[in-house]
Amino acid sequence: MKLLLRRDQKTALLGAAAFVLTVRAELTDEEHDNIDKYRLGKTILYTRDELTDPGSGLVGLASRLAFKALNISVTVDDLVDGKRIECRDIVEMLAVEEQLKEASRTFKAVLEAAASFGGEDVVALE
Repeated sequence: MKLLLRRDQKTALLGAAAFVLTVRAELTDEEHDNIDKYRLGKTILYTRDELTDPGSGLVGLASRLAFKALNISVTVDDLVDGKRIECRDIVEMLAVEEQLKEASRTFKAVLEAAASFGGEDVVALE
């Protein structure tokens, strides 16, 4: 698995700079097969914010829908298809980039474990 990152900058509506991070994973056929086999596509690798109080009733539903629309999250499927993330500033973009790198390292370990089921590992203990 390779993680491809691209940083871009654009001008927002009021003339302020907006920063865009595009992320995509380059996977082997075996990695694709394991994602499908173990149904890992909906696994969330990164989310910007967590909803602490989902509320209840109609107000809770409205707040959850608004939160979902405004929040950024990246799933395995997003990595496979490619995802564009807009950030408020460079610091946020770098933080998101670093968290995505770490989540991708962890996910690569998951894929390696998935590939080894049915096999055997030998660990030499001294």
